[in-house]
Amino acid sequence: MAALLWLLTPALASAQLSPGERLPVRSLTLGNGMRLVILPRSGAPTVSFVVQYGVGGVNERLGTTGIAHLLEHMLFKGTTTVGTRNVDAELALFPGMDAAHDSLVRARSSGDSATVRRLDQLIGELEDSARAFVEANEFDRILTRAGAQGLNATTTNGSTIYFVELPSNRTELWFALEADRLLNPVFREYYSERDVVTEERRMRVETSPGGVLYEAHLAAAFTMHPYGVPVVGYMADLEVLSRSDVETYYRRFYGPNNAVVAIVGDIDPDRVERWARDYLGPIPGGETPDAVTAVEPKQLGERRVVVEWDAEPALRIGWHVPAGVHDDAPALAILTSLLTGGRTSRLHRRLVIEDQIAGGVFSSLGPGSRYPQLLQIDTSPLAPHTTEELERAIYEEIARLASDGPAPNELERVRNQIAAGSIRRMQSHLGLAFQLAESVSLFGDWTETFRFSAQLRAVTADDVQRMARLYLTQQNRTVATLVKKDGS
Repeated sequence: MAALLWLLTPALASAQLSPGERLPVRSLTLGNGMRLVILPRSGAPTVSFVVQYGVGGVNERLGTTGIAHLLEHMLFKGTTTVGTRNVDAELALFPGMDAAHDSLVRARSSGDSATVRRLDQLIGELEDSARAFVEANEFDRILTRAGAQGLNATTTNGSTIYFVELPSNRTELWFALEADRLLNPVFREYYSERDVVTEERRMRVETSPGGVLYEAHLAAAFTMHPYGVPVVGYMADLEVLSRSDVETYYRRFYGPNNAVVAIVGDIDPDRVERWARDYLGPIPGGETPDAVTAVEPKQLGERRVVVEWDAEPALRIGWHVPAGVHDDAPALAILTSLLTGGRTSRLHRRLVIEDQIAGGVFSSLGPGSRYPQLLQIDTSPLAPHTTEELERAIYEEIARLASDGPAPNELERVRNQIAAGSIRRMQSHLGLAFQLAESVSLFGDWTETFRFSAQLRAVTADDVQRMARLYLTQQNRTVATLVKKDGS
């Protein structure tokens, strides 16, 4: 009997694994601490690369906000060999423009506008001189000529992520370019690129009613934790960040020991591992960012913030909930989907279809997963209806869910959505690469997000009801409202 049980146990264990957990993923940690997950897949002769650095908005401090996002832009500017015709002549001009920038910051703080204008012009002239030695966008062009698709990056509160898809026969090219970018970046065209980032903030936040409302809402909800600080940074910080600030930040925190690389596609894993050791293995490690120790105090009463703008009204409501690694995370994800996940969800049916007081309603958990976050609801009233009407209807639906719980067919609908989403991710090289990298970065285990899908399917009506009662309370919520300047 004992022998029979021993023979059956591996088969039983395998039967309990999800399709995702059975993927032939190879995990590899290089001597410098870089973690790789390599997944060979048949099909289209392409391969997807995702590099996720465990540093983002939460690792910044006041005075340097937005530095991770600015650095994301700079790492597409090339290296000592890519993007330059004469790197020595180019680098020789950097100290002059950096010294002019330092003087400009001092002149601005003293109110010397004439000196500010003169130094700003000098920086522009020096950048133009350096630009004579630059091969603009060469990094992008090399990959595009090799057949790259979707070359891009994104910065979040917890990570900075770079990604691209290439034909499989260009896999070694990616390793060569990425190793060069890690070892030899040149922060060229810095001040003009910083202007691009400040303009991005101006367009997305300062001249956008939705952006201003979002920023004001997070700042009101998070009084201590850096989730309340925008990833794009504050304008006052962006305007004084120097090239040396950004380069120092990169050298300290963007080492291989703080990176997760996911490679998914039509590849030979042995050859990929050899390239990883040859190209990425020799890169020295960097520092580990300090732990984020700030803890948001328990909210003791409803907070409200009003933004006046010459725009149509809008409403954001957020409740403090635990981090994405908490035991309650699966039930909170189901609750969020029950509220706004699709046309038959509670709030869409009530606000959009039945009462017809909103054009749409959305919810999310964020702004990050690593630390306690917000369950957020975002909606706008249809004229002549008001944000007050929306609030009442939302709170009524939440109270009904807390009192009665979801119906069996509602839970089944959400479970079907989860299953469909899991299947879609399994069909995409890039989607799987993102999922693998995030799972290793957040949990330290590539299988964890696949197990999370099983945990979602196991959530019960009682679990959802308990989440609504425990977290979606008046005392725990922060409400931000956009109103017209005339008060109407």
